[in-house]
Amino acid sequence: MERVVEVTDLDAANEVLSAAYARLRFNRVDTGSSMRLVSRTLGQVRFDRLDGRIGFEAAAEPIGDYIFAHLESGRTRYSSDGEDRLVASGDSFLPVLPDRPFTVATKDPRVSMVMFSQAVVDEVADGVRFTGCLPVSPHAAAAWRSTCDFLQGEVLPVFEGNPLVVGNATRLLVSITLATFPNSTLVGLKASDRRDAHPLTVRRAIAFIEDNATKDITAADIARAARVSIRAIQLAFRRHLDMTPMAYLRQVRLSCAHDDLQTANGSVTAIAARWGYARPSVFAAHYRAAYGVLPSQTLRSH
Repeated sequence: MERVVEVTDLDAANEVLSAAYARLRFNRVDTGSSMRLVSRTLGQVRFDRLDGRIGFEAAAEPIGDYIFAHLESGRTRYSSDGEDRLVASGDSFLPVLPDRPFTVATKDPRVSMVMFSQAVVDEVADGVRFTGCLPVSPHAAAAWRSTCDFLQGEVLPVFEGNPLVVGNATRLLVSITLATFPNSTLVGLKASDRRDAHPLTVRRAIAFIEDNATKDITAADIARAARVSIRAIQLAFRRHLDMTPMAYLRQVRLSCAHDDLQTANGSVTAIAARWGYARPSVFAAHYRAAYGVLPSQTLRSH
């Protein structure tokens, strides 16, 4: 669902920004202001677009979630932990790490943002926290921005009611964000992780995956069902099946899609979406790699 808020005075802008992100206390303001905030939600991720003819400097309380942003135009400066960061037009950035107070100064911003919690990250990666506010490279920033545009422009309007597509999209976004912004991964496996990476762990995980392939399940869900850590379940699948748990889940869903194609249970596009694919072209590539033919060929032959 899309939510649009438009305001034409600073008090109202303060209320909107405080409710959406963090409580602000204006220290300096420009006269004459207008602002428009458009928000859309995809599962546990929120996409915002903020446009303003507005200028202010403010102290802000800590933000509980991650907000990754791309400044299309305007000027913005953030200060936190004794560090000043000036953001220029065209920059992608993490304004501030969660749970830390900061100050912000901005003038006529046009910015797009993606917001999600640490809990969403934990469903994808084990023990990872973001540690830096700037992308690791311009190439990584461009790939991240392209992914955000795709999810917001093509996936969200069409598939927001499809839990498998939304779940896959969320994990894609988290993965590309982890590849783009500095983060801290707890390196090295614990002895318990190595001990737990045995065949019984894999059997428990497989049973859970096959029973729940129609649901939006994550690596964290699979690990909980197998009663081990995410790292242990990943090691167990690599050790015994030479694949990741999520790759095995995709294999199971492809098999289900294959059954649907054989029984002509919908169009190729409908079947692809049913099993978590927003792009039929990606579905076709994965299907052909698994079965040697295109999905349309299977559908036509039955």
